[in-house]
Amino acid sequence: MAGEPSMRAWEVARPGPVDTGPLELVDRPVPAPGPGQVRVAVTVCGVCRTDLHVAEGDLPVHRPRVVPGHEVVGRVEVLGPGAGRFAVGDRVGVAWLAGTCGTCRFCRRGRENLCPYAVFTGWDLDGGYAEAVLVDERYAYRLPEGLDDDQAAPLLCAGIIGYRALRRTDLPSGGRLGIYGFGGSAHLTAQLALAQGAEVYVMTRSEEARRLAAELGAHWVGGADKPPPVPLDAAILFAPVGTLVPPALEALDRGGILAVAGIHLTDVPRLDYERDLFYERELRSVTANTRADGEDFLRLATRLGVRATTTAYPLARADEALADLAHDRLVGAAVLRIAS
Repeated sequence: MAGEPSMRAWEVARPGPVDTGPLELVDRPVPAPGPGQVRVAVTVCGVCRTDLHVAEGDLPVHRPRVVPGHEVVGRVEVLGPGAGRFAVGDRVGVAWLAGTCGTCRFCRRGRENLCPYAVFTGWDLDGGYAEAVLVDERYAYRLPEGLDDDQAAPLLCAGIIGYRALRRTDLPSGGRLGIYGFGGSAHLTAQLALAQGAEVYVMTRSEEARRLAAELGAHWVGGADKPPPVPLDAAILFAPVGTLVPPALEALDRGGILAVAGIHLTDVPRLDYERDLFYERELRSVTANTRADGEDFLRLATRLGVRATTTAYPLARADEALADLAHDRLVGAAVLRIAS
């Protein structure tokens, strides 16, 4: 309608390779919150590899012309009917998990990340590559003070998923952790592991990422195809490259666990049971996170001083940020600065 307030937002108009321009910057009506929702004026949104998978069509389309982005920091500006957890002006974070049924066998067991009816920000629901976003207030995070917006945004997915992946490895105290790929999630997880006394061994193809890993205190850094110098107690595969699964398993000591942290992975080659899995080596996947994971990680990251290395882009250059991520031109994490 004429005179209706509008906002800028990026939509996934044509899912496909990032260099073909799958995103389109449009003007949209500012959304009105429904029951239990709040509208958040977005200040910063992180750029996650999952956004790339949504844009390129690696993940099936759940919502045509969806607005990507699920590492959202902003201020509550409007409360929907019945919403009362936050006040207007409160600073909140909006993450990947946007809703669950609350009644299925997984939700009842405290494993809501496995809910068959879960919906996700920037895939099922419009996300934060926009000037405003709606969120069910039960799935928003109250952000710690002393953590600026650029720092907070990557923690909301890259950090939380890395935290869950680290937990999935059952890394023993003081153990040796291997990290394959060293982008937004990995550089946060490495800090967390190091602060908790682990030895960290990083395998990544990017020379700039190897330098960052060394600066953060990794015990050893090498190329993605280089075996670590010692057997690993656990490893996390952040790179979405299935051909790295066999060498990562082979690098594990007896009883070691490899956790695959990505939502999408290229094909895994055939595994050799005796070489890759015998001696009780395990391969585990990581699926989303629970809200408890998020709350625990945000407290821990604040206490341990986990810091994101970020590159900032304005909202108008979100497509460029995503292309830089796709082509490994980023060190650490990218963030979109949308409003001050």
